[in-house]
Amino acid sequence: MSILRLRYAHSVPTLIFFLPIRLLHSNPNPSFTHNLDDAISSFNRIIHLNPTKPIFEFNQILTSLVKINHYPIAISLFQQMEFKVIQPNIVTLNILINCFCQLGQLNFAFSVLGKILKLSYQPGTITINTLIKGLCLNGNVMKALHFHDDVIAKGFHLNQVSYGTLINGLCKIGETRAAMQLLKKIEGLSVKPDVVMYNTIIDSLCKDKLINDAYDLYSEMSLKKISPNVVTYSTLIYGFCIVGRLKEAVGLLNEMMFKNINPNVYTFSILVDGFCKEGEVKQAKSVLAMMIKEDMKPNVVTYNSLMDGYFLLGGVNKAKYVFHIMIRKGVTLNVRSYNIMINGLCKNKMVDEAMDLFKEIRLKNMAPNTITYNSLIDGLCKSGRISDVWDLLDEMHDRGQPADMFTYNPILDALCKNNHVDKAIALLTKIKDRGIQLNMCTYTILVNGLCKSGRLKDAQKVYEDLLMKGYPLDVRMYNIMIQGLCKEGLLDEALSLLSKMEDNGCIPSAVTYEIIIRCLFENNQNDKAVKLLQEMVTRGLM
Repeated sequence: MSILRLRYAHSVPTLIFFLPIRLLHSNPNPSFTHNLDDAISSFNRIIHLNPTKPIFEFNQILTSLVKINHYPIAISLFQQMEFKVIQPNIVTLNILINCFCQLGQLNFAFSVLGKILKLSYQPGTITINTLIKGLCLNGNVMKALHFHDDVIAKGFHLNQVSYGTLINGLCKIGETRAAMQLLKKIEGLSVKPDVVMYNTIIDSLCKDKLINDAYDLYSEMSLKKISPNVVTYSTLIYGFCIVGRLKEAVGLLNEMMFKNINPNVYTFSILVDGFCKEGEVKQAKSVLAMMIKEDMKPNVVTYNSLMDGYFLLGGVNKAKYVFHIMIRKGVTLNVRSYNIMINGLCKNKMVDEAMDLFKEIRLKNMAPNTITYNSLIDGLCKSGRISDVWDLLDEMHDRGQPADMFTYNPILDALCKNNHVDKAIALLTKIKDRGIQLNMCTYTILVNGLCKSGRLKDAQKVYEDLLMKGYPLDVRMYNIMIQGLCKEGLLDEALSLLSKMEDNGCIPSAVTYEIIIRCLFENNQNDKAVKLLQEMVTRGLM
């Protein structure tokens, strides 16, 4: 059989750059320096020996460099071997293919395949798997599938690693259905599907909230005598939790324990998080107690979920207690731990405490992220401390943290509420110039600010522009516009807008009716007000 005709096997170029080792020796992680020095020293010692050392000794050095991610250095050493006419074997060339794949230089990787053929070596499963992995790693999953078809057509037999890689690649680009089809197809290719393949697809289905399909696949595993493991169960438990089916998630936990499959910290943490997100902190604490009974220490993820749950229920002091428990138990806090605390404190108007925690992050040399800044900016704006916000915005910019509309919306809202609508419009112009995508919340804030400052005509222009551009206006936007019209005594226009709401795909709420009814009664238009009250009753809004 010949693979020479494969469209991927190019002629071998002169292998990229030939840099001196001293220029490539630039790994920023000092923990790897000793191994790097040893590898280069060993290479320099054996390359000049006569007779030449066996090729496996060179391969060992190249492998040690690959293990510490020094791919360019491994390539440079290989070039020196070529210069010294040291004959590589298939293992050497597989290492080289891997280096090029890791660096995203796929043309060079396939050129090495050409070299393998030129030297009359037979490419094995490792060679093919490395190339498939390289294609998937660099976002060329469809090319990897075409390559797979080519090698199969040439008579090559692939293994579980090959198909596991392809299935993982398909799931990563959202092609879960194609991954499922490939799973069915491989049985005809004499490759037995394994638990890793099933886990990968189940995980992808769960993330897409297709939990019934994921469970069906899990059931299929049992029929095919493929034993689910802790990853299978943890993934399914996660899937049931994110769709709020906690009873079934607990059922799976009991099932895995009945089958003597030990849940791990991740499994329990998923359940704690699931219960906390549903506001069921008591059940979350029961899971935590079970976890401790199984001699497992809760980790930062577990505690973070518990803090989040307490804040959701307004239990600020309990959340703070959990935070301090983490510190006392020596659990290493992460940025998410601080973000949960800062967000929760800001939502409860405890901005000074939130700012203290923010300072603590910086003292610990941790990097606050966009979420950290957004929570603080929102809290400061709601506390009327907008002057402090500009410094945080500057700091975000200096630290390379991208501001988004969640950053700017609270600022725009604060400016509008403090009668600085023109400043809000100026800021909005700057935001648009920076290419930041505005959302419906942004426009709602602006329209509300314009209406409240007596600039109804400007508000109507924004509203009409949104309609013309096809934005899906929500009930809050209509309520603001109707309130603005009522405030100016334009009751007929307000009633007309109410009737147009449903035509534009928006259902009026009780608040919508209340705004107009109150205004009608205030203007002695009692008949129209009573008619709307009857309409509210008919719609079940009273």
